[in-house]
Amino acid sequence: HRHARLAEIGRQLAIASPPPEIVGLQECWTQQDYESIRQQTRHILPYGKFYFGGIWGAGLAILSKWPIEESSMFAYPLNGRPTAFFRGDWYVGKGVACARVRFGPGVQDVAEVFCTHLHAPYEREPNDSYICHRTAQAWEIAKLMRGAAERGHLVIGLGDFNMLPSSFAHQLIQAHSPVRDAWQVLHPDSSVGAAIDPVEQKRGKPIPSAEYNITENGATCDGKFNTWRWSKEDQKRLEKGQDIVVDKDAPCPKGKRLDYIFVGDGNYPPLYPAPRWSVESTRLSMTERHPTLRCSLSDHFAVEAVITRVPSEKVDNDTTISHQSPVPNTALTPDTYDRIIDMIHTYVRRERSQRRWRVAHFLASVIISIGCFIGVWWTGDHLPYVAFILVLVSTLSFGAGILDGLIGGLFMSSELRALKEFEWEVRNAKMIAEAVGGKGEKVE
Repeated sequence: HRHARLAEIGRQLAIASPPPEIVGLQECWTQQDYESIRQQTRHILPYGKFYFGGIWGAGLAILSKWPIEESSMFAYPLNGRPTAFFRGDWYVGKGVACARVRFGPGVQDVAEVFCTHLHAPYEREPNDSYICHRTAQAWEIAKLMRGAAERGHLVIGLGDFNMLPSSFAHQLIQAHSPVRDAWQVLHPDSSVGAAIDPVEQKRGKPIPSAEYNITENGATCDGKFNTWRWSKEDQKRLEKGQDIVVDKDAPCPKGKRLDYIFVGDGNYPPLYPAPRWSVESTRLSMTERHPTLRCSLSDHFAVEAVITRVPSEKVDNDTTISHQSPVPNTALTPDTYDRIIDMIHTYVRRERSQRRWRVAHFLASVIISIGCFIGVWWTGDHLPYVAFILVLVSTLSFGAGILDGLIGGLFMSSELRALKEFEWEVRNAKMIAEAVGGKGEKVE
């Protein structure tokens, strides 16, 4: 039901009151779906950009009430593995869709929008084999957002970050760039994971209800209201036209927040002005079901935030506004940088081992192929079925060996070089932090 669901998302955007002014979409895979949403929302969002990237497309799009002055697609240097084709992260070419939106004539009347979809977690932290990928991606988008803030622009980072509020990546983004999680600003006591997660259980909170997860915890994923997380039996009943009502007071132990809006605008006094923007409200939306299919419009609900600009004279006179670190690149303590470096080294050791095995497989396949052809030569016309089997084994073995050789020799070399770049940046940031006293924020 992909096209029908995305078309309904476009319709919901078109009739929303008040109308949205900036929208970021993820997993919008086809031009057809994007054009459907564009056509329905053109009267309120006349400007838009569909971003191209990867083999299967980036799935990212930005819609805006105001003109998009510039745009770019930043591909993450570290992203998935081609061998995990059943997951697809490497093939979709995940990255950051960047758009510079001008909403007024002034120099500071610019919002830099960053829409992203980080690598999915397939295991729980800290044993997630992709934690290095997601940390590197969090680092990259934090750099982009910090650069925009240093230019004095409003920063809006939004999307499916595939991370819990308690995760290392979530803390890294807020420590390494001058942005704040809009939901946490207004809901500071909201959950830091699903009720079944150990990190949330440590808080000693009762299991939230389905409604509480929507209104207070901002659980965009895996909650009881989302039909794509229902049992197969209930989904089949829904497809047969049976309407299933969810008890809003029922316990919802699996609901969690994976989607975010980050907002910031500098906050590096005295080098940069004090923050001028504040979060007025946040809520989850797109919780409605499709009017005829009765399924949820997406497997993730949407996040909405209303942000307002404080008059400049109020900023000048208000001494209660909190400030972050005074100098960029010093927001983390040296031991936090060491933790990232250790994470990189752990993953590098894994990849080097994998590369050795894949190259060894390639060399072994060459030897096996040669051996099979020698066997064909000796068997000749005497045992034709044996010759056929040997040729088949040679072909399959050599084909698999070539694939592993290409992955080990080309892809993994490229990934190891990206990791070297990442490590250099982290070490450089650590050196700056140590030079100014290392009084930054420790990320747990």
